[in-house]
Amino acid sequence: MDRRRFLRLLVAGGATAVLAACADMGSLDASTGSQPSVAVTDPAPSGPWFKDPAPFIVHGDKGLEARLENMQGMLTPNRLFFVRNNSISLDLDADDWRLTVEGDAVSESLKLTYSEIRSLPSRTLTSYLECAGNHRAMFDVMNGQEASGTQWMTGAVSNGEWVGAQLRDVLTLAGIRPDAVSVLLVGLDVESPEEGFRYVLPAEKAMEPDTLLAYALNGETLPRDHGFPVRALVPGWVGSANIKWLGRIVVSSEPLWTRNNTTSYTLIGDEYPPQGESLGQPVTEQVIKSALALPWPAELSAGSHRIHGYAHSPAGTISRVEWSTDSGQTWNGSALSGAQSDHSWVRFEFEWDAPPGEHAIMTRATDAAGNTQPDHVPFNEKGYLFNQPVAHPVRVV
Repeated sequence: MDRRRFLRLLVAGGATAVLAACADMGSLDASTGSQPSVAVTDPAPSGPWFKDPAPFIVHGDKGLEARLENMQGMLTPNRLFFVRNNSISLDLDADDWRLTVEGDAVSESLKLTYSEIRSLPSRTLTSYLECAGNHRAMFDVMNGQEASGTQWMTGAVSNGEWVGAQLRDVLTLAGIRPDAVSVLLVGLDVESPEEGFRYVLPAEKAMEPDTLLAYALNGETLPRDHGFPVRALVPGWVGSANIKWLGRIVVSSEPLWTRNNTTSYTLIGDEYPPQGESLGQPVTEQVIKSALALPWPAELSAGSHRIHGYAHSPAGTISRVEWSTDSGQTWNGSALSGAQSDHSWVRFEFEWDAPPGEHAIMTRATDAAGNTQPDHVPFNEKGYLFNQPVAHPVRVV
């Protein structure tokens, strides 16, 4: 039996399935569904990226902020999908790529090829991906407190359809033990901090069915700017957890601490007491948020306009999005359009009869679990997880 089939059967049914297949080689040929070809069609790199940076707000050599006004449907086209790197985008060969799984909380170390990852049962889901620092500039714009880091406005977020293997299947192949506590994901971007950008997941999060080793985005092989050949996808968690160019997984029976859960991706401030070896509160799950698909600032002609934007929550479905033009004294309802499946964002729309003058439109989302954007977010030094309603400036002429 070839290794591809062995891997598939072992994940699907354990040793019993493998033995049964030896007796009847044709009885368990489970399909993994339609998948994109392996061919990568990215253009030649343009500076630190492969994609054309022209449609984006460029933040140095590490960030391409999406312009939400360029988006109309539910999925963000790959050419408009935002980018956050800690070094230049890597140009890796899938044939040479290997994923190592090791640690004291697995029964055996593994080294898997790209074709072996793709041979595992695939899962397809729609999920937004968002930098922890999205809206960071709003700490200053809204509250007069400037946080350190890239001054993202509202476009460090995009929404896509992902295909990949479940991380738990790979951990099962390695024989993850019941005493596993931490799962460390390490990228191959050795010019990033710690010679490979990394993030620690709790073992229970790593074993959730929607935590993926993704190799496709929006019907195409995963673009190089987004982690080709394989990246982690951790729906609802901050972008730093979704390690690109994944090369190594360490499974530990003890809590693991790295730069990204001690000093970097950590809420540091008066409202955030230290936890464990962290200077504050490690950043994990995202927060409910909404934003208008308008330029900043926007300019419109007087009269009726159909305004739209996007809202999302790690808790799941958005139940309503409200809007206000009087600093939140009066809130109006909007219409939600498109099917909000899996971990997708939702598009909202409303009609505005815009009078001449200077205006500010605020939006506020509420999810099905009852979470609503707060009136105020306590300051943290690195500007993570800002989600109070933003006053979006609009000039009407």
